[in-house]
Amino acid sequence: MNLADSAFLRACRRQPVDHTPVWYMRQAGRSLPEYLKVREGVPMLTACATPDLIVEITMQPVRRYGVDAAIFFSDIVVPLKAIGVDLDIKPGVGPVIADPIRDRAGLEALRPLEPGDVPYVSEAITSLVGELGATPLIGFAGAPFTLASYLIEGGPSKNHDHTKAMMYGEPALWHALMDRLTGIVIEHLRVQIDAGASAIQLFDSWVGAVAPDDYREFVLPYTERIFAAVPDVPRIHFGVGTGELLGVLGEAGADVVGVDWRVPLDEAARRVGPGKALQGNLDPAILLAPWEAVEPRARRVLEIGRSAEGHVFNLGHGVLPNTDPDQLRRLTDLVHSFR
Repeated sequence: MNLADSAFLRACRRQPVDHTPVWYMRQAGRSLPEYLKVREGVPMLTACATPDLIVEITMQPVRRYGVDAAIFFSDIVVPLKAIGVDLDIKPGVGPVIADPIRDRAGLEALRPLEPGDVPYVSEAITSLVGELGATPLIGFAGAPFTLASYLIEGGPSKNHDHTKAMMYGEPALWHALMDRLTGIVIEHLRVQIDAGASAIQLFDSWVGAVAPDDYREFVLPYTERIFAAVPDVPRIHFGVGTGELLGVLGEAGADVVGVDWRVPLDEAARRVGPGKALQGNLDPAILLAPWEAVEPRARRVLEIGRSAEGHVFNLGHGVLPNTDPDQLRRLTDLVHSFR
């Protein structure tokens, strides 16, 4: 099969498919025993900068599940680390920034990303494209709002207090930071596309904390710039808790809007508007229940997904670490059986 004829890429482009394509956020790792084995004793950021490990971990769920797309194994803070930000990914916590950015001096320490900063990304993707053949590879990046939140807060945050304080109280500094991060994100995505990624996903994990009007003013211009800068592959836009933002997310320029589990896909299609495919949106926690509970809910997502102009089946967020891989194998087979 030709890569361009893959069900995943066709669904992203709202073209007819012979089965609903499926992949899973965080499918590359966390719940897989083979992942835990190769990652044993290897820090996350070291793994993300080691081409052989990137290739192996990216391929593991493709081999095990037969999903319709691979997702590049990395982390959204990798480009920040590559330009010299002092950060670490702490197990059970997430990215932790040594010196949070809360003034102009902190902003000036963020230099542009250059392709030579991430040679391991290009090397790994080149190898992966050769191994994957007709299976598409999804590249990705963190969106500026989510990256800004980590940089300003110093790590994960429940309320994004410092982030919103800068956004509302120092808008000039906020826009300067978002502008700088937008350039970094665009370059990071272009490196992946130039190396052979067939699609990209922009993760805006924390943007659900923002009201629609504030999204339009403080976030949308930068998201639009990113999608306008990478028009040559299907573009997916995903955030968590973004039910109230689906309309404006649909305006940002992506081809596919990811939907978390809180909004049914038919209602999501109405909110997003015409001209977009949807991705989602089974609650990842349901996979911790017996298969007899999973199957009817998965079939419901597939049935409702017919209301979208194109549908890529996925979870409403990432695979949970204690998910049984056999559940994902059965789920993949179920989705592939759906016509």
